[in-house]
Amino acid sequence: MSEQATEKMVVSASPARCFEVSADIASYPSWAADIKAVTIDERDAQGRPSLVTFRAAAFGRSTSYTLAYDYSEAPGALAWVQTAGDITNKLDGRYVFAPAADGGTEVTYHLEAELKVPLPGFIKMRAQSRIMSIALRDLKAQVESAP
Repeated sequence: MSEQATEKMVVSASPARCFEVSADIASYPSWAADIKAVTIDERDAQGRPSLVTFRAAAFGRSTSYTLAYDYSEAPGALAWVQTAGDITNKLDGRYVFAPAADGGTEVTYHLEAELKVPLPGFIKMRAQSRIMSIALRDLKAQVESAP
């Protein structure tokens, strides 16, 4: 059974800037804490990464998974679905970038994950919370750094 979670955060930058940083997938290892390596397997007609293999830290070990990216709602959203994974059956998600009242952006991060090996609920919840908070925190820090 898959687990779903959604978190929001306001970022002091435009939605376009938030999309630009999130869509620069090749640079993730330089700013996303748990991402160790990125391999761009395929690009779309506009040159954007469409199929990407990641190596990341998870549960005290290294994991690999491949995501197919969907830019159909760009620059308002960036979505992905997992096509392969060693410890996950599903790691589907999306960032949504909406203008905030203060001129910044409300970033919504939605993730649906399913592990291949069942884990106790509290461990899954802790891992999911970590993924969500790190993803938003690291994106916010990168977006708000020098453009």
